Amino acid sequence: MKKREEKLFSNSELIPEVISLLEEGHTVTLPLRGYSMRPFLEDNRDKALLIRARDPKVGMPVLAEIGENYFVLHRIVSIKGENVVLRGDGNIGTERCKLSDVRAEAIGFYRKGREHIDKTNGLKWCLYSFLWTKLTPLIVRRYILAAYRRIVKTENIN
Repeated sequence: MKKREEKLFSNSELIPEVISLLEEGHTVTLPLRGYSMRPFLEDNRDKALLIRARDPKVGMPVLAEIGENYFVLHRIVSIKGENVVLRGDGNIGTERCKLSDVRAEAIGFYRKGREHIDKTNGLKWCLYSFLWTKLTPLIVRRYILAAYRRIVKTENIN
């Protein structure tokens, strides 16, 4: 049996290849990096199932280019004409891009090492999303995220 070799690529190298595959009509499963979508998605644990962006809507998690070769997987907060505002679930601040910079839509996530997908149009994800995005003011999120980080850090120590 051939030994499996693992290679790491930077997002600036990997994501353009992912986008090429999406533009050819493929779906892509992308391992997630970063903490901006906490508490629902975790760095180096979860994966997103992506399709080419078709009709991005408010509330949808999308892969967008917010700077030259700088991509984020965040939720759409608002769309006004061609202008899109994004926010990661674990973020207080926002990012901006053009509608044409939204490259992919996440149709589901493989979470917590599971083999089944949590679809973004499924009841569980829609309920989480509705409740989380309605937490206002955003300072409430900050306290919840701080408590969550302490819980995760404690779990990792034990």
